[in-house]
Order: sequence, then structure tokens, then C-alpha cells
Amino acid sequence: MQLIFEKSVKERRGVRLPKGCSYEKAKFPEKYSRKKALNLPEVSELDVVRHYSNLSKMNFSVDTNFYPLGSCTMKYNPKFTEKVAKLEGFLNLHPLLPQLIGGGMLTQGSLEVVYRTEHLLCEITGMEAFTMQPLAGAHGELTGAMIIAAYHKQQGRKRKFVIVPDSSHGTNPASAAIAGYEVIVVPTDETGCMDLTLFKEKLNEDIAAVMLTCPNTVGVFNPQIKEICDAAHKVGALVYYDGANLNAIMGKARPGDIGFDIVHVNLHKTFATPHGGGGPGAGPVGVNAKLKEFLPIPQIVKRSDGTFALRYNRPKSIGFMAPFNGNFSVILKSYAYIMLLGKTGLIKVSEMAVLNANYCRVLLEKHFKIAYDRICMHEFVISAQPQKEKGASALDIAKYLIEKGIHPPTVYFPLIVKEALMIEPTETESKETLDSFVEVMIEIAKLIEKDPQQLSDVPRNTPVTRLDETKAARDLNLRWKSE
Repeated sequence: MQLIFEKSVKERRGVRLPKGCSYEKAKFPEKYSRKKALNLPEVSELDVVRHYSNLSKMNFSVDTNFYPLGSCTMKYNPKFTEKVAKLEGFLNLHPLLPQLIGGGMLTQGSLEVVYRTEHLLCEITGMEAFTMQPLAGAHGELTGAMIIAAYHKQQGRKRKFVIVPDSSHGTNPASAAIAGYEVIVVPTDETGCMDLTLFKEKLNEDIAAVMLTCPNTVGVFNPQIKEICDAAHKVGALVYYDGANLNAIMGKARPGDIGFDIVHVNLHKTFATPHGGGGPGAGPVGVNAKLKEFLPIPQIVKRSDGTFALRYNRPKSIGFMAPFNGNFSVILKSYAYIMLLGKTGLIKVSEMAVLNANYCRVLLEKHFKIAYDRICMHEFVISAQPQKEKGASALDIAKYLIEKGIHPPTVYFPLIVKEALMIEPTETESKETLDSFVEVMIEIAKLIEKDPQQLSDVPRNTPVTRLDETKAARDLNLRWKSE
């Protein structure tokens, strides 16, 4: 490496350098130089290709396996959106260009995509304006919480608390706490909804906001949601919509029409961009008219001549939440997805997501305990507590599903359900896939019923070579030792 470095330096001699700089100063530090040749294997191109091809086959993805990961909407990502993201005009656009030259012609296409996506999301959610900056759902929550704080500060109110239900995503109370609020938790009633009586008892003029997921994390649409929003508004509180489950009501109900003041949308969930492995994500935030002035800067505006520019002069803005315009490639793919499906297609997405979830729920209710056994939305929760009492836990069931080539559902969430398995089939799966999944789940139930004392028949003994998860977490060692 040092020889290559020194050669490249010598070849560039004669190139004029800034004052005070020299090639001699750029010499590779001796302490970082390898003292002996790197011990790399001598292999052919074919061997290398086969090695990495075989590694790729070990990946678990939506493209290769069924992925009913509840609360995360891990659905198939259409390949045409990837082609759109690879268009040269978008792919080779340097992210600094919009900041350097404002509405210059090189950036007009990207600015228009973001601008149009904002307006499409306004139509879908019933909001007045959006920011595309937040890089994930939790980042959107923090943005929303900061907007809530800015609003109350302008109103001259000092509010200390944010209400969340006990079934909320863990990021809801975390985002509220980071923004400086204390969190009040309201329990869930026997119907799977936030207890309305207890909620109203907690309401007072110290409440800054109520953060809700609709439908909620047990897959139930709360029929009292409008009453909750109205009650919060009566004490001057704002109502925040966690958009993680928008996939269930898209085109059927708009958060803004229900009474929500602020929303975040998970583009990487609802609008089918790659979500596996933790990213990339995008969590744009929409607000109603009274909160519009607090959105992050810059704002993309359309000028009278039809061109687009960045506007920074917004005195009440909470400032920057992320560089540039957020995760642009995710926004671009979501824009293409929305434009392809249109109004009719987006409504169909929600209808099929709800249908698929209820299809699986009805087929499994005779074999497993459904936590809230009622018509669900896009997901439902099984309690494996009866199986746990016989010797097999939710984690054991999850491991068995992996052995059968199925990604397990979310386990042990929401925390209010013992031995929870949260199942979300999504709208992209066929009846044949759902039937296969149901068959494996019934097989698991029968294995546990057959003879729980015989560990060979209980999923927790499969595979025999299972890793010790606790030891792996507490004694993690990723260091590679050469022979």
C-alpha cells in the first residue's frame, strides 16, 4: 500500500499545491505501514464469486422468505422503484448542489420530487404541510415533539407532560423524554384500546400532547379516537399520530380528518422502500395549519416561473433536523410507488393488508390464544402463554419458524401481552403463502400439545445446535484470529 501511495505522489509532482502544503508532508505514516506481506489466499475469480454468491444465499429477506414481522410492515419492495432511483439524473446528483446553488437547473428534478411528495402526503394524511428531513420514524417523532414544544412556547404555556398508551411503540415515550417532557402512561382496556375513562382523568392543562398509533399496536382501530382528540384539544393539548400503522387505513381514513394535529409517516414501511437490516428509512412529518410555521428549514417552494427553490427565512422554525432534504433515494422510491398505484391502488393496499391479517387470525384462533379476539386491522397479536405453560415459549416458536424458512413475527411486543407474537402478513403476500404459514403454525401448536414433556417434540429444542443468546449478548467477541 505504501509503494502505491508513494508512486502516486511522485506522479503528481509538478501539480501546484496550496501554500504551506507539500507532498513530503503527505507521506504515509511509518507506524501504520505493514511490516510483512498480508497473508491473503491465492484464489481464482471463480472461487471468489462462488464464495460471495453462497454468502448472499444465506441472507433472510422479503425477496426470499415470508416476513410477517408485526408493527414493521416488512412488505415486498417493487423492483421498478430501484430502477427509478438509479436514473442517472438522480443517482449522480451531488447532495451539496441544492445548498450551493439554490434552485439551479441541476437540482430542479430532485427538488420537484421532494415538493411533489410533500403534497401527496398532505393529501393522504389530511395535513397542511410536510417536512421530508427526518431520517427515520423515531427521528420524525423527535421532530414532532420539538414542534409541539415550540408551539406551546409561542402560546406562552409551560406544559410538562405527554400522554402515551401502555401499548405504544417504545420510541414514543423516548422521543417525548428527549424533547424535555415527562411521560404519563395510560393502560389498555379489555377491548385493546386505551382506557378512555383513565385517559380523561389524566387530562389537564399541563398536558402538552397525546401520542397515539392508529390503529394501535395490537392491531385494533379505536372507535373512540375522535373523542380522544376532541378531549385533548379542550385542554389545549396537541394530538400526535404515530404513522407506523398507516398501511392499515391509507385511503380509508385521514389522520387530519380524525383530529390529529401532527403526524409522521414511515415511508420505508407504508410506501415500500427497503426496510430490512434497519434501514434506510425516512420519517417525514406533517402538520396542520397552526403548526406549519414551526417546520424545519429549508422549505422547498415553487416560484412564480415554475422553478423550485429553498426558503430559509422562517423565524419560528425549529431549525435543521437533517442535512439536505432527508434520505432522498427513499423519498424518490416512495414518490414512484405512490404515482404508480394512485388513489385506487393505495386503497387496495389497505384493503388487502386488513384482509390478509384477518384471514390468518381466523385460521389460527382455534389453535392459539388471540390477545384481543376481534376483527383486526393489518396485524394481530397471539399470546403464547398457554404454550409457555406447557414448555414452549414465544421465542421457541420463533426459532421453529426460522427452521421452516419463515421469518418469525415480532416477539415479546407489545409488552402488555404475555409471550406476544405480533403477526402482520402485509398486502403483498399470496393466499398460498399465507396458507403455508398457517400450516406451520398449526404444526407448532400440535407439537406442543402432543407431549410437552418430550423436549424432542417441543420447538425449543430445534435446532439442536442453537446458540446461547444470553452468552452471545454478554460475551460478544467479533475479533478474528489468524492461524
